[in-house]
Amino acid sequence: MPWLSATLVLAWLIDAAFGEPPDRWHPVAWLGRVLGPLGRLGSRWSSTPAFVAGSLAWIALAFGIGSIAWAVERRLDRLPPWVAAVPLALLLKPCFAWRMLRDEVAAVEVASTRSLDEGRLRVARLCSRDVRAMDAFEVRETAIETLAENLNDSLVAPLFWFVVAGLPGAAVYRFANTVDAMWGYRGRFEWFGKWPARADDALSWLPARITAALLMACGSSFDVRRVRIEAARTPSPNGGWPMAAMASCVGVRLRKPGVYALNAAARSPGPADARRALRLASIAAWSAAGLSIAACLVKDVVR
Repeated sequence: MPWLSATLVLAWLIDAAFGEPPDRWHPVAWLGRVLGPLGRLGSRWSSTPAFVAGSLAWIALAFGIGSIAWAVERRLDRLPPWVAAVPLALLLKPCFAWRMLRDEVAAVEVASTRSLDEGRLRVARLCSRDVRAMDAFEVRETAIETLAENLNDSLVAPLFWFVVAGLPGAAVYRFANTVDAMWGYRGRFEWFGKWPARADDALSWLPARITAALLMACGSSFDVRRVRIEAARTPSPNGGWPMAAMASCVGVRLRKPGVYALNAAARSPGPADARRALRLASIAAWSAAGLSIAACLVKDVVR
């Protein structure tokens, strides 16, 4: 078996040095090309057939991706552990994306200093909201919310599942999160994407709360009861936790107009708050990586 700790260290260094591979080499981009046509097909059906088809499609694809990842991991068993860690790290890296998340959120603030329109265009890359009427505060709030929520989806949860189940765990989680992003919305995909949405909720449940705990620990804010109450204001069973923790730690309001407001009595975030949120998320990200590496090292030693 490859050394899991060495694999994770190498994957983290690859992300820090290079970020995301080009789409033509990115497994998530390949997956998107498959999911798009399937989703359009499923959206044509009525509720029950769409739900059944979406559920079966999710199970089949998850099983296939997990099986391939498991077979690759077993194949690498034939190599010396320190050699096998290299190809395994290259396969693990696309399952998480910390550098890209950090850089994209930072770019929103840079664009906003030039003009509101540039800030709106940049934040549109991070969310599915209508950004045309956003003011400067809403642009910044949306960027900080995306940073907090995706700290879990793009980093903590994939690392958690890698620690629990190796490459198959990380790959299946990345698949589940990608499917939820493409099929899990209300509207045309509602029934076809209902199972994928619930599956992502289940797989993200514990990591989201770990993410909130990391943010609170790194931000020296330990009001868990308040974060739990604030998190319940959002429609998501998971996304509200890291967002509420970020709002509490930075001391700002984060909102989706007409849907929720977290830490509603606080001020709207300014440029300094955006920088503080990025610093806090970076500390939490490095802490998550360090804890994951330590957990993998324990597994390596006791194996």
